[in-house]
Amino acid sequence: MKKDSKIYRTYRTVIAFLLLFTVLVFTVYVQKEEQGAVYTLSKIGSRGNEVRQIQKKLKELGYYKGSVDGIYGTGTQKAVRSFQKNCGITADGIAGPKTLKYMGLSSSGSGSTGKYSSSDINLLAKLIAAEARGESYTGQVAVGAVVLNRVSHSSFPDTVAGVIYQRGAFSCVNDSNWSVAPNSTSLKAARDCINGWDPSGGAIYYYNPAKTNNSFMHSRPVITTIGRHVFCR
Repeated sequence: MKKDSKIYRTYRTVIAFLLLFTVLVFTVYVQKEEQGAVYTLSKIGSRGNEVRQIQKKLKELGYYKGSVDGIYGTGTQKAVRSFQKNCGITADGIAGPKTLKYMGLSSSGSGSTGKYSSSDINLLAKLIAAEARGESYTGQVAVGAVVLNRVSHSSFPDTVAGVIYQRGAFSCVNDSNWSVAPNSTSLKAARDCINGWDPSGGAIYYYNPAKTNNSFMHSRPVITTIGRHVFCR
């Protein structure tokens, strides 16, 4: 009888351990899901948290108007294709690794500088080259700083790619200026603003008053003027 009781206690201990292990594994899985980890390719017919994260990001960027339901239907496909066209990448409507990277949902990166990857630096330099070509070096850094200020601001996407490719944010991504490759100066400017230099004084908007008649932009509180750009809150 004592031997049977000992075996029973051992059995209960093993069962309790297995239950605890299962709970821990499930908790880690849920935490990853909640953090929006995206690891695979999504396309028509895909379902789950990855699709929800894609829909949420596309809605945040202004490309998707449907519900965030985790179902990759024609509405999600159309939004992905529109985003891809705007980014200048293959518009196949499939959220593969490159598309996820442009959305800021890529699960991995290399060559990072703090929280920014080498891809972030190159994209920021490309924006600086397109938006601030002909401006002083300080003016170029200031334009890059506005992008980073938006990344940190609650009203804007939280990635460099998200801010730059947000619908209507920067007209240069849709014109010939976007074909200009970043040079050594724009790359240096990108690194300088990532390292903390902000000549804009914390601005989240800027505009060229000679080219912009937008009443919203003109209504923003001005922080400083650098070259042809007015920087504001």
